[in-house]
Amino acid sequence: MSRKHFSFIEDSDIEKIVSDTLDIAKAAKERSKTDFERNVIDPFAALFEMGGFNLSPKDWLKQEQNRQAQKTLVNQLGDFHQRVLGAIDGWENAGRAGGLVDVINSKKKIIAEIKNKHNTIKASDQKNLYETLERLVMDKGQIYKGYTAFYVQIIPANAARFNKLFTPADNGVGIRKAENELIRSIDGWSFYALATGVDDALEQLFLGLPKLMGLKSDNFKPDAVMRYFTAAYQPVSSI
Repeated sequence: MSRKHFSFIEDSDIEKIVSDTLDIAKAAKERSKTDFERNVIDPFAALFEMGGFNLSPKDWLKQEQNRQAQKTLVNQLGDFHQRVLGAIDGWENAGRAGGLVDVINSKKKIIAEIKNKHNTIKASDQKNLYETLERLVMDKGQIYKGYTAFYVQIIPANAARFNKLFTPADNGVGIRKAENELIRSIDGWSFYALATGVDDALEQLFLGLPKLMGLKSDNFKPDAVMRYFTAAYQPVSSI
């Protein structure tokens, strides 16, 4: 019997999620070619990029198409992690069905909003997320009353792992939101560990993706990208 890709998710689930995400990437690359002329290109930026980056017009065109495709793909990575986390035993991908939050674990009494990067939500808008989570876990009659709500930042700021109280600034009144043990923010490494019970689950996922994607060792060197992963996650900070 062949070994499972990962201990914390079924092969059929992760294979489907990876395949769908690759399809999105490929489609974005194709659209960047066919739709390129429809977008208004800054001709001054193009000229200075060619001169400053020492690019031929052909090389600049390829780079710009890749940049546009990458933007589409990056916008989908939050959904990728949401689907992976939602496929872990005991978890539900509630966001796909128009739920109030992205993932739920009823047994552990946890709800979470999944964002790919720390800056996905503007600082000025984080208070709105706090207020939504506060209503869900605090208001009488809410189905998630008493749950712990997490704002998950898969890629954290300053490469820091953390699991701490979420107290964003409320610029309207000039103070931070009140501390509440049920409303927390957490990085991707720490949340994957919490969700799976496997401390290095996110690292295992990262290391296993090249094989699932069909990347060949003759033109893909894992160490070349592993250093970026290592640099993104540092030891857990104090709560």
